[in-house]
Formats: sequence, C-alpha cells, structure tokens
Amino acid sequence: VLYVTSSRQLKRIGSVTNSPIYSHFQETLHGVSTIRAFNLEQEFTSESERKTELNIACSYPGIITNRWLAIRLDLAGNIMTFFAALFAVLAPVSGGTVGFSLSYAMSATGVLNWMVRCSADVETNIVAVERIKEYSETPQEAQWIVPNKTPHKDWPNNGVVKFNNYSTRYREGLDLVVKGIDCEIQSGEKIGIVGRTGAGKSSLTLALFRIIEAAGGSIEIDGQDLASIGLHHVRGRITIIPQDPVLFSGSLRMNLDPFNTYSDEVIWSALEHAHLKSFVAELTAGLQHEISEGGDNL
Repeated sequence: VLYVTSSRQLKRIGSVTNSPIYSHFQETLHGVSTIRAFNLEQEFTSESERKTELNIACSYPGIITNRWLAIRLDLAGNIMTFFAALFAVLAPVSGGTVGFSLSYAMSATGVLNWMVRCSADVETNIVAVERIKEYSETPQEAQWIVPNKTPHKDWPNNGVVKFNNYSTRYREGLDLVVKGIDCEIQSGEKIGIVGRTGAGKSSLTLALFRIIEAAGGSIEIDGQDLASIGLHHVRGRITIIPQDPVLFSGSLRMNLDPFNTYSDEVIWSALEHAHLKSFVAELTAGLQHEISEGGDNL
C-alpha cells in the first residue's frame, strides 16, 4: 500500500515536469533565429538544463521506490523459501516432497513479485486514465449540426449583421467582456472597431464564429439568429482574413479550397479579383504548387 500510494504520486509529478521540457524545446526551435540574433543561446541552454534536471530530480525517487519494492519482495520470497526448507527438515517427509515444496516456494517469489508490480503499474498508470476522464468531462461546444435548422444554401446572401443587446464572457464566472451591444452593419459597409486593449474588439469576431457564446442578447446575419443553427453552418459560411496569415503544408489549391468545394475556374476568378492570378500562373505547377509549412517557399 505504501509503495502504490507513493509511486502514483511520483508518476503524476514526473508527468507534470515532462511537459515544460517539450514546450521549451518547441519554443526554442520556432524562435531559434531570434535567439541567435539576441545572443541568448546560453540562457536558453541553461533553462533547458534546469527543466531537465527538475524532471530527473522528480523521476529519481520513483527509481529508488522501485528498488525499495524489489528488495522487500525478494526478502519476502526468501523468508517463504526458508520456512519451506525448515518445515521440510523438521517434518518426516520424502525427498520428492521436499524438492516439490522448495520448488514451489522459490517460484512463489516470482509470482508475488509479478502480482505486486502489476497492481502497482495499474495504480500508477491510472493517472493517464484520470487525465482522459478529465478531458472527456470538459464542457462541449454547441451542436455541430442542428437537425431541421439548416439555413438556405445561399445564406448569407446580403451579409447584414445585427447585434441585439448582445453580451458575452469568456467563461462562466468571469465578468462580461462585451455588454449590451446594439448595432446593425449593412451589406457592403466597412466598419472599424476602436478601443483600448481588452475592450472587447476581438471578442466580437470570436462571437460571430460562436467561439464564445452569448451571455445575453443575440447576433443575426440576414435575419438568421446564429444561436439557432449548428456550428458547422455558422463557421462554414463566414470568412475571416486574419492579421497573421497561416499556410499549411500541401498544395496551393488545398490551402485556397481545403474542402475541394469549388472548381479551378472559380478559384482562378477569385485569384484574379485578389490581383494574384499572374503570380500563381508564374509558379511551375500553378495551383498544384507544393507549399512548405508556413509558406516559406512562396
């Protein structure tokens, strides 16, 4: 019982100290050029060593605990063998019975060792099951598709966005980041949202995609309440041009049309409207040009 309780906690501590090592390594790889530019190689190396040493310091007690268990299991097995031999000497039994008893007593050591270690491994690795259970109980998003609530295939055809006394927060228990917004944005209008940091500018964009849900009020696009339809239709019918564009490894066409919805003619027409047709046409493979991760080869 003492071993199982201790090993379970040590396993949990070891898992917690593993994550910072991987995160630091990944951050170092992504920012290696910046690190070299500021001559901070030694600082990042020292930080990596510190995190690794902390993980080793947390893992070492687990190794010692395993040795502690092994010694006591061997001791228990040897005691069993000793008493089996002692009873064989004192009791008037045949040589075959003595050998049989000693053989089983010696094999009992291995069986006992195996049983205790299996039980301990189950208790120790149940930490991973606890983590999976925790993730499985995480609050889920709204329905991906709401039956009988599919918007028309041309929705939105005008793009009129209306906020009706809309309020939202990032999660339950926190203060409202957007409170009582009432406005209507007409089709074709270009609207700028101005405010200090934390005023809720980006929160309105998150609200349009229902990444954060309404705490009060509603948002309508062309008269359709976004809360009444599934997330698939909301996020599939709205497009955003991010401040920092992201390109995935694959063909240029896959990046432009990841769900293979449109024909090449439609894509070329869109590129022409974006004044990128000549640039793409000059690429060796055109729309099938293979893009490296992050678009480094464009």
